[in-house]
Amino acid sequence: MKSTASLAIIGALAPYASAFPAAMMEAAARDSKIMARTEELTRMIEARQAGAGAATAVFEPVNTFNEKAQLVDVSQGSGHEWVAPSGNDLRGPCPGLNAMANHNLLPHDGYATIAQFVDATESVVGMGSGLAIFLAAFGATVDGSGLAWSIGGTPTAAQAGLLPGGNGISGSHNKYESDASPTRPDLYQAGNDYQTVASQFQQLIDASPGSVTMESLTSFRSQRFDTQIANNPYFFNGPFTGVAVQPAAYTFIYRFMANHSAEYPAGYLSYDVIKDWFGITGNSGSYVANQGMERIPDNWYKRAIEYPYDNGYFAADLAAAALLHPKFLSVGGNTGKVNTFTPVDVANLTGGLYNSQTFLQGNNAACFAYQFSAQVKPDVLLGSITTLTNAVNQITGALTCPQLQSIDEAQLKQFPGYTKSPAA
Repeated sequence: MKSTASLAIIGALAPYASAFPAAMMEAAARDSKIMARTEELTRMIEARQAGAGAATAVFEPVNTFNEKAQLVDVSQGSGHEWVAPSGNDLRGPCPGLNAMANHNLLPHDGYATIAQFVDATESVVGMGSGLAIFLAAFGATVDGSGLAWSIGGTPTAAQAGLLPGGNGISGSHNKYESDASPTRPDLYQAGNDYQTVASQFQQLIDASPGSVTMESLTSFRSQRFDTQIANNPYFFNGPFTGVAVQPAAYTFIYRFMANHSAEYPAGYLSYDVIKDWFGITGNSGSYVANQGMERIPDNWYKRAIEYPYDNGYFAADLAAAALLHPKFLSVGGNTGKVNTFTPVDVANLTGGLYNSQTFLQGNNAACFAYQFSAQVKPDVLLGSITTLTNAVNQITGALTCPQLQSIDEAQLKQFPGYTKSPAA
């Protein structure tokens, strides 16, 4: 019998439904190997035999390191030497994408096609093809032209060409970008969501004695979650951006930035390496954030070719963090004053279709997340949104989901962090 926790892990794949091909998502939900891995992971976490990084032992069972295959060469003469952004070059809240653009692994102007994003994330950091396709397609659909998108703000006409270019990641608050970032500020508290804050980087390091780990990042995420509730009257933990996107901002740091070696085949993230990835100079106590200057470290080796970080692995990391800190799954927000975080009653949100008792029974959590993901609105009205909606309908049908007649958006409108215009 499938445990509720294991179904929750499989359900964590659900927010990606609106951009994954339906067949891929259906296969992931029914894959016996993924289910076996999640059952094993669930037992480990529930027995407290492993923490936030528990998925490593499940998804990377045998230590392996191939120096030649894993080296990402950015040395002089490689063709991918670091070049600072200038002029109209776009840079935004994702340090990894900024670094790739600075090394011409993505277009240096920061505006790229779906295919370019997929190729770069797979070849440079070892992202799995399923997750790479989702992130690229979702970005293009929700924040771009449908074919391409910006890693920063709105592209120029020269960059976007004939199609409207969308608002980019920097303009995607509550769609792609979320509150409680590790190193970026909350939009409605600071007025931007893309500039690196040196004091937050310092807090990340302070929370990571010796080196940065999955455990230290998850603990720091909990700290940031509480800090923003206590300081941002507009804090909002959305059903997609908070529950599914926010954890990526933390797990991706270790999974994609750690350096690998024969000594550390699963990765080791030193302070020097993470400083390069985040464009930070100086020493602890006097860090300086150099905006848009992120770089791939010299002599840096990506994750093992045999173990790409795909959607199943990410879903397991998400679930491991949530089992340690259940608040991460609380949809809700502050109500205009600090320390007023109010969770949404899922029964009210779904017209009684789900409730707190039935939410994690069977496929209910997955069904809800699939159904809600279809509500994300693109920057530009695109014909392709119909394709994404059809994919969600096909998946929920395959999962024998109860039919959700409507989502009561009024339950979310009580939160000013949800209703406030990003342009304000």
